[in-house]
Amino acid sequence: MRRDCEALTESAGLLSYPQRSNSVPMTVSVKTKTSTITLPAAVRQQAGFKVGQVLEFKATGGVVTIIPQLPTADDEYTPKQRAVIDAQLAEGLEDIRKGRVSPKFDTVDEMLASLKAGHKSRPRQKKPRSR
Repeated sequence: MRRDCEALTESAGLLSYPQRSNSVPMTVSVKTKTSTITLPAAVRQQAGFKVGQVLEFKATGGVVTIIPQLPTADDEYTPKQRAVIDAQLAEGLEDIRKGRVSPKFDTVDEMLASLKAGHKSRPRQKKPRSR
């Protein structure tokens, strides 16, 4: 029965999208060669598409796939934020170049022994409890 519906939908020039467990099936008719296809609000909401979002369309064998274009790192951060990130990356790379990095450890015990040997700290003072 479902295949009959799909064949009928395809032959009538209708577009449909695959059903998911929580999706509502909808069809949209293509009225003219130059018409714009509008996604119903329920479909946009379920897909998580936002107003102004750029979408990529791929058509293969009668199936249209709509993929949201993901923002690049340049789109995601303001120039001020990008400058802070770049400065922090440069600082980290400088630390690596100058050897201000921890050695590689094969076990947790090696790391803990290195930490204990390199950092002689005074014992913590106990804070008085408030009752």
